[in-house]
Amino acid sequence: MNIKMECHEANHICDKNQYKEAGFWEMVKLNIHLIYCRACRKYTARNMKLTKAVHDPKVKSVSAADKDALKRRLQQEL
Repeated sequence: MNIKMECHEANHICDKNQYKEAGFWEMVKLNIHLIYCRACRKYTARNMKLTKAVHDPKVKSVSAADKDALKRRLQQEL
């Protein structure tokens, strides 16, 4: 079993992990790679932030009534 991997392989496993598709040994190899590769650690950190933002967006939208009121107000100002 080859534990060492290249960065493009590590990034692919990181992406698979984002969707819960990475296997146990892939995660072991990824974590070993992350110990010595700063670029892949940054990639993994950004990937985790993206995943968190997608799952918990904390975005509030404006109601349809408020949108209509805003449109009318803009039309009056123009």
